[in-house]
Amino acid sequence: MGEGLHLENLGLRFDDGSWALQELDLAIEPGEVVAVVGPSGAGKSSLLRLVCGLAEPTTGRVMLDDTDLAGVPAERRPVAMVFQGFALFPHLTAGDNVAFGLRVRREPDIRSRVVEVARALGIETLLDRRPLQLSGGERQRVALARALVRSPRVFCLDEPLSSLDPVLRAEARYLLGDILRSDGRCGIVVTHDQAEAMTMGDRVAIVNDGRLEQVGTPREVYTRPASPLVGSFIGNPPMTLLRPPVPGVPHGDGLVGVRAEHVRVGDGDDATVTAVEDFGHEVHLVLDLAGQRLVARAPTTSYLPGDRVGVRVEPTALHRFP
Repeated sequence: MGEGLHLENLGLRFDDGSWALQELDLAIEPGEVVAVVGPSGAGKSSLLRLVCGLAEPTTGRVMLDDTDLAGVPAERRPVAMVFQGFALFPHLTAGDNVAFGLRVRREPDIRSRVVEVARALGIETLLDRRPLQLSGGERQRVALARALVRSPRVFCLDEPLSSLDPVLRAEARYLLGDILRSDGRCGIVVTHDQAEAMTMGDRVAIVNDGRLEQVGTPREVYTRPASPLVGSFIGNPPMTLLRPPVPGVPHGDGLVGVRAEHVRVGDGDDATVTAVEDFGHEVHLVLDLAGQRLVARAPTTSYLPGDRVGVRVEPTALHRFP
């Protein structure tokens, strides 16, 4: 099996008999980050709980470097978790927050380890401040320092950037990527933001109804989605799913998926423009095509709602789902 984190046939069943996770197999290599995305209630947070030891699996096992973690309590696992909202103690200074876990375990050289990690994250001058005196980005770095100071083998992050503004989120993505991949650590990032998943993850795992729909590189899950859910969940705008026959789209059985960049609009009478979304660097046209919604990328904002346009989709760009 080798080094790294291996989840084998992992399942978690609630007391009412329903399953949070079922038959999930996933291997994360040292130095690799896997981003986990999926709809609300898909089982993403349950996956982190099983890895961290906050819950015990109903089926399967969690293996780290050929060691079964069954029965190992959360505080004894070489796993660190960064929660949504950072979960800092407001009555403690930043330095005491970082050192908290080390003091609980009565580990040596606490002060030097805290200062070393704080210096690496650029928060050495903030250690005497309390969380309410820090910005969102600073609180995020304190939460990371608290996890890093334990020198974990595995990082688990649950929506770590959701409370940051867009500018800080972009900066934090790069910081997190560097930290998670350093020293051969394994990283799991749960996020609702597919842009974060695609930029932070070496691979992306899409979970739905407790099952793993697909895992692959960001480009693989974008260009070769394994199911309609993956296609419609990954991408901005997401893949449009159409049920033929519709004008301008080659016929076939089942659902047809098409990306906005593969839709060509021009003169014609196939569809009605219902909305024009101008993002500055590109324009999205929302079309009503024979009663179905279709999104196209356009080079110009000259179209207006209510305009009639022709639609053409290259047959080789279609994704056909049963």
